[in-house]
Amino acid sequence: MNFKGFLSTIGFGSLKVETVIERPHLEEGETLNGTIYFKGGEGDQDVEFVELKVIKLVEDYREDSDFDYIETVVGKQSIEFAGSVKSKETIMRQFEIMPDDRWLIDSANAKLIVRTVVHIDNGVNVQDEDEITYGTRES
Repeated sequence: MNFKGFLSTIGFGSLKVETVIERPHLEEGETLNGTIYFKGGEGDQDVEFVELKVIKLVEDYREDSDFDYIETVVGKQSIEFAGSVKSKETIMRQFEIMPDDRWLIDSANAKLIVRTVVHIDNGVNVQDEDEITYGTRES
């Protein structure tokens, strides 16, 4: 199976959630799309919903802050699930997010990431992330 350079994997109990992005290196005019795979393990697992967030991370050290990165959400999509992933079952959910000018990187201290947040029953959230790129055709 070819994951084309982007694979974010989250494990919770025996549930495994993989986010596969078709093209992690986008040019202006292209759409971020892919598939989220829910793979059941030994038992059933309730999932409420999944959030996909495109975040611009800018490294910026400030003495008055405990954080070295400033995060700005520049795109997001919520994928409703509201059900269980049964034991040994695989469920797929496709997604598509349209980029805009906020996705352009204008400094060497910045990068784009896609963060997958899985909201499990009872208020438990698990997440993982990986980097993508976006640029104009002149880049």
